Amino acid sequence: MGRHGLTQLLSAAGIDPERDNVQIGPIPGAVHGAGMSFGVMAAQALAEGRIDGFWANGMGAELAVRRGVGTVVVDARRDTAVPDYTMPVIVAADRLIESAPDTAAAAVRAIVKVQQALKANVDLAHDIGRRLFPETEAGLIAELIRRDLPYYDAAISRAAIDRMIRFSNAAGVLKRQPAYEEIVATRFEPLWRG
Repeated sequence: MGRHGLTQLLSAAGIDPERDNVQIGPIPGAVHGAGMSFGVMAAQALAEGRIDGFWANGMGAELAVRRGVGTVVVDARRDTAVPDYTMPVIVAADRLIESAPDTAAAAVRAIVKVQQALKANVDLAHDIGRRLFPETEAGLIAELIRRDLPYYDAAISRAAIDRMIRFSNAAGVLKRQPAYEEIVATRFEPLWRG
């Protein structure tokens, strides 16, 4: 939903990409692949003048700001004008949930346990980050997660789903009005509630 999210965000601000000559597309000259972070590539492209702005993750935004090449205009998690334009979730096919409910439940338990562990000791993120990211990004990961800890909740509210459906309707990507229970695997609610 990256392109749709950005288009809806611009529309909410009164900007029409066609009328206002806003080009939305991939990062020019970027090589995408396993282990590549879009946000990190976008921050680099901004620094090199290949793009004028980007819609990406917190790591990309933080790198652009720290390098002095960008400014955060909208933070999709914290700006109440764009609630739920982005949402970290695991998506699973109904067939997986039906055929392997223990696997689906294990994924939910893992997410809840990781969130709880990070809330108890955010420095765990740095330890893991050093194994997964280049030095610069690894040094920022604990701070970014500390900033986002208030959003660490495995539950997805009905209000959030209602907003997501309105967003999807406005973006023209939804063909019908699904029920909350069709979107959120509510049978796992006891796992994220405690």
